[in-house]
Amino acid sequence: MMADMFDLEDARLQKHSVTVAGHRTSVSLERCFWRHLRLIAAERELSVNELIRQLDEARAGSLSGAIRAFVLQSLETSLPRP
Repeated sequence: MMADMFDLEDARLQKHSVTVAGHRTSVSLERCFWRHLRLIAAERELSVNELIRQLDEARAGSLSGAIRAFVLQSLETSLPRP
């Protein structure tokens, strides 16, 4: 069965409060995106808040969408090229 292959609990939304442009706001992302965002921030020696601030400055759409796209693109660039 397909569900046995994946940890679908990772798809649950988690809401975290962050400070963006001097204002507290909450961002809802799936657990897997929070996990990878923390790893990417650590690799870049940034706090998660600082990385989100940078993404907020660069985004064109929603903040949560920008974070998801950033995490996905970061993961894609780390994959070996065929």
